[in-house]
Amino acid sequence: MLRTRQDLPDHTGLEGREFSFVKSIKALNPVSILTARSIATLSLLIAITSSLCAQSNNPLDKLATDFWTWRAKYAPFNGDDVPRMERPGGIRDWSRAAIEKRRKDLAEFESRWKKIDPKSWPIPKQVDYRLIGSALSRVRWELDVNPGWKRDPTFYIGQTLTALAEALTVPAPYDETRSREILTRIQNIPSLLEQGMSNLDKPPAPFVSVAVQALDGIGDRLRKMAAALQESTTLKPEELKIATDRAADALEKFRASLQQKLPEIQGAAASQPSDSTQRLGSRRSLPEQTALGRDAYVWFLRNVALMPYTPEELLAMGRQEWARAVAFEVYEKNRNKDVPPLKLADNIDNWVADAAAKELQVRKFLEQHGIVTVPDWIQHYTLRPTPEYLRALGFSETDDFTSPSRLSENSIRYVPEPSDKLGYFWRATAMDPRPICVHEGIPGHYFQLCLSWKHEDPIRRHYYDSGPNEGLGFYAEEMMLQAGLFDDSPHTREIIYNFMRLRALRVEVDVRLALGQFTIEQAAKYLQEKVPMDEQTSRQEAIAFATGPGQAIDYQIGKLQIIKLLAEARMKQGEKFNLHAFHDFVWKNGNVPISLQRWEYLGDGSDVPAPSR
Repeated sequence: MLRTRQDLPDHTGLEGREFSFVKSIKALNPVSILTARSIATLSLLIAITSSLCAQSNNPLDKLATDFWTWRAKYAPFNGDDVPRMERPGGIRDWSRAAIEKRRKDLAEFESRWKKIDPKSWPIPKQVDYRLIGSALSRVRWELDVNPGWKRDPTFYIGQTLTALAEALTVPAPYDETRSREILTRIQNIPSLLEQGMSNLDKPPAPFVSVAVQALDGIGDRLRKMAAALQESTTLKPEELKIATDRAADALEKFRASLQQKLPEIQGAAASQPSDSTQRLGSRRSLPEQTALGRDAYVWFLRNVALMPYTPEELLAMGRQEWARAVAFEVYEKNRNKDVPPLKLADNIDNWVADAAAKELQVRKFLEQHGIVTVPDWIQHYTLRPTPEYLRALGFSETDDFTSPSRLSENSIRYVPEPSDKLGYFWRATAMDPRPICVHEGIPGHYFQLCLSWKHEDPIRRHYYDSGPNEGLGFYAEEMMLQAGLFDDSPHTREIIYNFMRLRALRVEVDVRLALGQFTIEQAAKYLQEKVPMDEQTSRQEAIAFATGPGQAIDYQIGKLQIIKLLAEARMKQGEKFNLHAFHDFVWKNGNVPISLQRWEYLGDGSDVPAPSR
């Protein structure tokens, strides 16, 4: 974080006054001089201590500490790998009473935040103030503006199976503490699903359909997971089996209750609906519309993402970038028409070894070309075969970026066996691991998160919105292409340009889903045809963006915000502009929305939306 000299405590002025004071009494005897110097030094120490105490007693710092402790306990799980956090173990509760308690807690946090007046603070501290405002708004978004807990059955898949899968992405074997937490998450599944059936109130029919399809065969899958997992834990076989059977039965019952509402689609009408299914409503009474609407979407942009754009501006930005990506891909393919195609890795061991060698190549390239500082303490981004227990389960990004307490460990991306049937991203990775390394590993998410977790400002160590994180990962792809990383592999450059097409199209899909201009099926078909990409991946993308509006825009819009900041910094600083220093700042502050980074780096807060009061 950059701090100007006027932003720092004025210790130098105190030192100057000490020097003047001592100089004025040189005519005194040695004892008097010693006493005077001691008094002056003591005065200096008192002044510095008072300044530090004032900073430590800052109400924002106390609020941030209290909030993030609370957030680690109550934040919902989701399938995104970037927002993962270290959480206390134990049973999770999404009962109505627990939700109301969280609302009261949030209201108290909001009240404390609004009582703070940061106007006289230096810009970096004002940025911290807005960060906490964004974090509070995200909780309000989850509880009230986009309440997945009452409108989306897949939310409860997240709180159960995604939570379990997230625990299993940490590499085995599992010690007693981790084994017990895995067991707790399995044991928690029945009560969470029961709470979900009580909470869901006429969820949109497409969301119900998605949940039913996602849980197809879930009982067998969960039991296969447990059987494969057993030897990697300290758990007794019987206790794991009992917990797994109960969880599997609860998941199958949850699916059946949802399926009763979709007889036309699933072909399984119920004879006697239960109380919980009556609350869900019949297929005819379930709304078809999944969209939150313009007002809610704009609220998210202004208060959580801290983006200065309207939905229409986002659409225009995405469309322009899509056209550019298509054109550049055409140029590249024409240039490479006589170049032999890339080949898939022939086996998983060679794939893993190739990825390790190329990760070292990327690190060396970053340093040699003065792109960004790569600290020695950052470990490696690695590929590893997917363990059977993760393969059987699914329901999460199969990777591990480590965490603040595990910085000495390597990051892991679990991969399937290479084959011609691989989906969009896996196929590209099996041909050249560098694009995924650049986005997800180094200098991508893993690298950025490690830097942020060691930030000297605790407020900046946390996730707020995907705009800076995903924007930075996407920015790194084309930046590294332009820097020359892929000069040795022409068809890899085509992959980068095709990735650009996808990220630009995600803007259109996200906005139009949120505004009700796309159904999930229309969004999936649009991606499948326009990227192009396989049907399964396109549907997965459309579902993720329909249930989590505001996330898919972050890749493209975040990247454009970073490019704009770079251009403005270059124009303002002229020949003194240093790309390496710029990147060090942006990566270190990679959890901070770009509009706030711009305010701090350039002293221009015009892109930061006014907070809702």
